[in-house]
Amino acid sequence: MKMLIDGEWLDASDKATAEIRNPATDELIDTVPRATAEDVERAITAAQDGQRRMAALPSHERCAILMRVAELIEKDREDLAQLLTRENAKVLRDTREEIQAAAEIFRGYAEEAKRLFGRTIPLDSVSGLDRSIAFTVHEPRGVVVAIVPFNYPVELWSHKAAAALAAGNAVITKPPGACPLTLLRIAKYFGEAGLPRGGYQVVTGAGETVGAQLVRSDRVQMIAMTGSTQAGCQIARDAAATLKKVQLELGGNDATIICDDTDPEAVADDLIAGRFTRGNGQICCAVKRVLVDRKLYDRLLAALVEKTRKLRLGNPLDPLTDVGPLISESAARIVEEQISRAKAEGAKIAAGGERSGAFIEPTILTDLRPGAEVFQEEVFGPVLPLIAFDTFDEALALANQTQYGLQAAIFTTNVTRIMRAFRELHVGTVIVNHNTAIRVASLPFGGTKMSGNAREGFHDTLIEMTEQRTLLLSDVFDPRA
Repeated sequence: MKMLIDGEWLDASDKATAEIRNPATDELIDTVPRATAEDVERAITAAQDGQRRMAALPSHERCAILMRVAELIEKDREDLAQLLTRENAKVLRDTREEIQAAAEIFRGYAEEAKRLFGRTIPLDSVSGLDRSIAFTVHEPRGVVVAIVPFNYPVELWSHKAAAALAAGNAVITKPPGACPLTLLRIAKYFGEAGLPRGGYQVVTGAGETVGAQLVRSDRVQMIAMTGSTQAGCQIARDAAATLKKVQLELGGNDATIICDDTDPEAVADDLIAGRFTRGNGQICCAVKRVLVDRKLYDRLLAALVEKTRKLRLGNPLDPLTDVGPLISESAARIVEEQISRAKAEGAKIAAGGERSGAFIEPTILTDLRPGAEVFQEEVFGPVLPLIAFDTFDEALALANQTQYGLQAAIFTTNVTRIMRAFRELHVGTVIVNHNTAIRVASLPFGGTKMSGNAREGFHDTLIEMTEQRTLLLSDVFDPRA
């Protein structure tokens, strides 16, 4: 495939390419350009011109364009899902859901394009401004760069691209190096839907070339990025030189508190879905740590082990597969090393624990101490550590014992515990009686501490993609009228 710059499908200026391979089979799927600095500058120039065209569109036209893109995504849902599974290795069930979610996200932002309301502010509360008034409007920021990770590339990209276009910005997408093909396929829909030339670009290539140059450019007004905390911190440092807006959704180490008034069989199913069978365990808001009331611990562990051992690893295109490979063998090796260090620190493996190529068996770890690496740090793969607690105070303290603060869950029917967890857990969202691997597009999504600095969701993202402009009308009211 080629990349999209200024309405044209192009190779890199030096003709360099990168191979895209299926993580499950190592099959070569396609190649993409490895953009040069010259290519990136061309994309930025095109986006600046495209943004002026985007800003000139009335909101109802932007809405109509995004609605048409949603229709085209939905029309090609099966082909897109098949391609995404081949390049990304999530099971087909997951990729079908992701493509459908993207279509719905585009529809949501299309509607929000017509709801960018400003404020009218009377000024008679200020002495000397009794006959004055002000109002605000939301204007596009300019050129918005969307930097997207490999795990849910289409869904996470949709929150950035659809929001930016709905607000009248131009977008440059830096897709994930390992799986850019589905986003390139979707890019053709913008021209078919009538988006102005230059309003949308996709530039493929190495992060240290493409991403870094986009982040540092003084002709880019905003960076919207989902990815690792380490990468996010580097982007924040690089972007600071030009004071551009930076929206970061980063890592997570979500805790789940299991109280003694829950059904261990039902909870076990929810935990397995939230850690093993969605995204092959590669989700920022997956179930990363399970804190279990000691009175329930043995029963829950037994249920988890029994259900986990029945999971099928295999080709993600096979409808019988429950868990596919990680994005690469190198990613699987990192998780394997984390499991090995946990064992060296005294943890025991209750299920799984083995690696084969890019595949990691769904793994349950017990006998962990709270300071263990796999409890404190994010593990981006199908690994589930369990720790028992004796008091609810202890559970809350353990849940907060991490540098991350994305989401947390609590399983209980006790309203007092629920409200206390909501007040005391240092996270962006507390979820009750459901695993943390959930994201609702109409709700603000994001975390505290090292999990990010913003919220994504229909209303929240759209506002962040704009700048407020104020008009102060002095002495416009005639006191004699």
